[in-house]
This record gives sequence, C-alpha cells and structure tokens, in this order.
Amino acid sequence: MEKQPDLHEGDRTGDWTRLLKTKYKKQLGELSREYPHKRSLSINYRDVERFGKPGIAMADELLENPGKVLEDVWDAIKNGQLVRTKDGKDPREINIRFTNLPRKTLIRNIRSDDINRYISVEGILRKTTEVRPRVVEAVFRCPAGHFTVKQQKYGKFIEPDGCATDGCTFKKLELLPKRSKFVDSQKLRIQESPEGLRGGEQPQTLDIDVTDDLSGIVSPGDRIIINGILRSMQRVVRGEKSTVFDIFLECNSIEVAEKEFEEVEIDEKAEDEINRLSKDPMIYRMITHSVAPTIYGSEDVKQAIALQLFGGIAKEMPDGSRLRGDIHVLLIGDPGIAKSQLLRYVVKLSPRAIYTSGQSSTAAGLTATAVKDEFGEGRWTLEAGALVLADMGVAAVDEMDKMEKGDRSALHEAMEQQSISVAKAGITATLKSRCALLGAANPKYGRFDMFGDLSDQINMPPSLLSRFDLIFIMTDQPEQKRDMAIAEHILKAHSTGELIAQHKKTPIPGVTDEYIQQQLKPVMPDIEPGLFRKYVAYSKRTCFPLLSPEARDALVAYYLKLRGIAEPNKPVPVTARQLEALVRLAEASARIRLSNTIDTSDAERVIHIVDACLRQIAYDAKTGTFDIDKIVTGISKEKRDIVRVIKDAIRDIGGDGRRAGIDQVIDAVSAKGFPRDKVREGIEMLLRTGEAMEPKNGLIQLI
Repeated sequence: MEKQPDLHEGDRTGDWTRLLKTKYKKQLGELSREYPHKRSLSINYRDVERFGKPGIAMADELLENPGKVLEDVWDAIKNGQLVRTKDGKDPREINIRFTNLPRKTLIRNIRSDDINRYISVEGILRKTTEVRPRVVEAVFRCPAGHFTVKQQKYGKFIEPDGCATDGCTFKKLELLPKRSKFVDSQKLRIQESPEGLRGGEQPQTLDIDVTDDLSGIVSPGDRIIINGILRSMQRVVRGEKSTVFDIFLECNSIEVAEKEFEEVEIDEKAEDEINRLSKDPMIYRMITHSVAPTIYGSEDVKQAIALQLFGGIAKEMPDGSRLRGDIHVLLIGDPGIAKSQLLRYVVKLSPRAIYTSGQSSTAAGLTATAVKDEFGEGRWTLEAGALVLADMGVAAVDEMDKMEKGDRSALHEAMEQQSISVAKAGITATLKSRCALLGAANPKYGRFDMFGDLSDQINMPPSLLSRFDLIFIMTDQPEQKRDMAIAEHILKAHSTGELIAQHKKTPIPGVTDEYIQQQLKPVMPDIEPGLFRKYVAYSKRTCFPLLSPEARDALVAYYLKLRGIAEPNKPVPVTARQLEALVRLAEASARIRLSNTIDTSDAERVIHIVDACLRQIAYDAKTGTFDIDKIVTGISKEKRDIVRVIKDAIRDIGGDGRRAGIDQVIDAVSAKGFPRDKVREGIEMLLRTGEAMEPKNGLIQLI
C-alpha cells in the first residue's frame, strides 16, 4: 500500500515530460539557446487542462499543491534533459511559470483556505520598490574556517545556531556575501480595480513578492494579472508575536492586462477589417457616431473627441526639444448637456485613461505627491497622480472650474511640456505625462448669458485656456425641432433599456434578440468599442502622415486670415499656439483614414472645426473680427485702449500730482469718442486693480 503514491508521483513527472515534449518543444529549444539570458519557461494552464486523461488532475494539482507541481516539472526537465545549455552544465536556474488561469480571485475574497494555493489576482499596480538583490543561500564561516550553508526564506534573515561541522563549537559565525547566492527581488503593491466595488467599499491592496527575471518589468499604473502562491507571515508588533498573520503573494508569473494604444494586440482578421473600414468614404461619420452614441447631436464635439483619440504626432527635434502631439479639448457648457457622459465614454474607449473630478482633486492628486513609504524602507517616495497614470492615454478632468486656483496651475506644465517636475522632500524628479487632456467645466454663473462678455463667464485663468487646442461652448438653447429629436432619442433609449431589463427577468413572448438589436440600432455605435480601440491603436502604430503643400498653404492662409495682418490696429487675434493646434488636428484627421499624407480635405475639415470654436469664444461682434485676447488675457483690446486713454487724461489734467476729478476725466475721454458708461467701467477697473486710488470722493489719483 505504501508504494502507490510513489508510483503515482513518478507517473506525474512522466506526464509533465510528455506534455513538455509535445507542446513546448519550441520554447525549450529557445531556452537551450538563450540560457542564462532567458531562463523562464511559460506554461499555459489551458494546455495543461486539455492534455489528455491526466490533464485535469495535473491542472487541479497545480491549484491545490503548487510547490509539488513546480518540483515535478523541474524534475521532468532535469530527468528528460529537455534543456541543454551551451556549456553542457545542468541549467539550475530555470523558472517554471504558469499563466492564463481561468478563474481570477478578487483581492477582497482571499481567505485563509487559499494559503499555499495557486491563485490569480487582477488589479492596478500602485507602488513598486527598486529591484534589489536578496540572499537565498547564505554561506557563513566560523573562526576555524569551516563553512555553513543556510537557506533563506522571504522575510527575516535566519542565522545558523552554530557551526554545522561535527565537533566544532563556535557559535559566532560571519556571513560571506561573495560565496552566498543572491536573486533579484522587488516588492509590488496591487490594488483591485475600482469597477466592481459597491458603494462605500475602499479598494483593497495586496503585496506581491517578485523575484528573478520578473522584477522590474512593470510600472505603476499598469493593469496586471498576477499568478502566484499565497503565503502567510506572522505579524510582529513591537517585538511581540501576534496570532494574526499577514498574507502576500509569491509571484509566479505576470500578465499585463491592459496596455497602452501602442501595445494593443491586433490579429490579422482585425487588421483586414480596419483596412476595409479606412477605405470607406463614410469613415468620419462612422467614427463620430461611435463616440457616445447614446448622446444625441453634438457632432462637432464628438468629431473633436475622435480626433483627440487618434492624436497628432509627437516630434523629437534634433536639439532635444519635443513638440507634443496630444490634442487638448475643453467643453464648457450649460448643465444637463451630457458633458460628463462624454468624458466617461472616452475613458471606456482609451486603454490608459483616468477619470477624475476637479471638485475633489488636488494638485498633488493630479501630478505627484511625496509620501513617507511604509511599504519599502520608510523613505520618502513619489506617488504618481492621475496625469502620470494616464501617460500615453487620456486624462478626463470633469468640473475643472470648481478646482482650487493653485491646483489648476499644476496643469500648465503637464499640458504643454507633457512632464511634471517635482521638488519635494529631497526628491527632484521629472515624471512624464504624455496624455491628452479632455476637460469639462460649467459657466461661472451656472448658465451662459448670451449677451454678457464671455471671458467674464468662464471661471478659468487665461493661461490655462490658451493651452487648449479646441474650446467648445455648449449652450442649451431651446429650439423646437432639435428638442423634439433629442426627446425622441432619449425616450427610445430608455424604453429599449426597460424592455431589456424586463426581458432578462421574465422573457416576453414575441421579443427576440433580433428585435432588441433592431430597437437598439439608434444607440449602438457604428464601430463597436473593441474594434474602435484596435483601429486607434493600429493607426497610432503605423500611420505617420506628412503635410502636403496644398494642405500647408490652406492652413497658412487660414492662420494669416485670422491674424489679420493688413490692419495694424486690429485686436491681435490668434497666437502661434493656434497654428500648432491646426497642424496636430490635421495629422489626426489624416490618421483616421490611415493616410500617409495630409490632404486639403483634412485641412478644410480642421479649419471648419477650429473656426466653429473661435466663432463661439473669440468673436468680437463690434469689429466683426476674432479677438483671441478675450481668452488669452481675459481683457478685450477695446477695454485696454480705454484704460490707456483714461490714464493719459488723468496725467494731462492733474500734471505732476497725477490726480483729477472723475467727472473731468469722463468728459475728456468721452470727447474722444468713447461711450461714457465704458469710461466709467474703465475707471472702476483701474481702482479695482490697484493702479489708481480715490483719495477723496470724486477724485482719482494714479499710483
């Protein structure tokens, strides 16, 4: 009876040998060639499961008793001599890694039964320590010169009680680092994804112990799946051993779940589909309709968001400077116009996207903060904020107008230079934040006043506004035909939703899946989100369009028209930033149809969008021209002219004393053709900004 398990175990090694020989011949050959640079063999759990009769038993054994299985596989490689190194030695350092487990365990559902079992957890990587060597086999020497070897585990360093040589009584031993064996190690902290949480639950974290060639391959912000063996360690509080144990995961393999656009995997079938779509003459319409299809209208805004997802080309110049390719879009609009919903949809479409609300964000939360690290060795470390985590993706910031003034200025560098410089707690660092910013804000007084000055109604500093490539003013004007269409669209979406909910609970006779699909058609995207994401990724990876001379001429002509060079005294309209924005948008437009050149059609499309934006935000109705000063400085040129004339008038009347009666000043300035109420406004502005004061009632004095 005793021998049965042994037979069985011997068999098991044979099973693993057969599995490796049939399914993993190529990988084993690669290992033989590239050892010791490549020293990990990755085995797919599904292959084990499907491996004939013993497959399911082997797979179950891996989950229940992973330590034994890893030994078995290692024995199979050794006994079968499946890996032959160049120098003919036994490859001792091969790591066996298992991936692709069918069931993921939520971090919050890990229980004591899971200890020493093989589990798979998914989440967002929050923190990593540096990669450091850890001793696994410590060699000690006693004064008599005898050597003692002590194997080390994770956690506390274990010293031998005394010399292991017979008859030697020395207790004090010295560690010999040169003879000891080290392995690279790193600690990670993973936090569960916030998507599946209920109301007041906080995301839970789990510490991971990573060793050898897995260390240093992932960075904070990555969504990863970690497979490994759950271990426990006794908690020690102030030198007292506790009955409560801490758990950590001994990492066996890492799979990166969600990659940036550059790394999304695209198979041949998807590639053919993408190329077919790009040749469709209606591609722009399809792409626009695939952005938040449940929201009716807002075509211009959706097209801008589509362009933002595709992005322009980031250019590295020979002198080391970098021109950004990301497009920043700002939506300012009346409440209830579905701005937040657009932002949420974009976060779903873009692989690395972070949604945050300005109301509850601080500068540190958006950029980076220095924290005292209990996780590593208690040093100060940097914790990445939202804009850094969204690197190579989209950062959606809602309620930007509600942010504190100081916090908002943290966005300046992130938007233009696309980096975040930190000098805190002895750390001076520059973090990358190559993300496109999609912002949403409400007007200052809740709703737009169509007759008021626009710059007064946007509660954002001009320095920030000028960094946005496109600013959309989304007003909610009653208009019967449009309102009717919106109402029908919303009710259709709701009634179909109700139908689906009811059909799920108790199937309704006569309602088929085809019927539901038919009903859903108006709110379904033309290109489903999975393919849309691949389309964007493919375009970003393969398409780098060049400006054609015709497109260049069209953009320059439009830019010069905006600058209005002919009249010297006109309000200075557009800055060079707007021209850069035009180029970036034109590149994105060409990328949508996977074209290698930027044609006139792209230039025209972009000019149309930019023109629509500028008409809303910078159009000066009195002069019939664009006055970008309204946005860039918050004061229109006309106001600045009045202020200058008022100052001159005070100096003329008051001489060296620089003081004059307010009524005299108003008379003098209005005689030059300025309206009296505007002059009064100008005087009030001087008093408010502190350039002048009122020493006595009715007198004004320049400071």
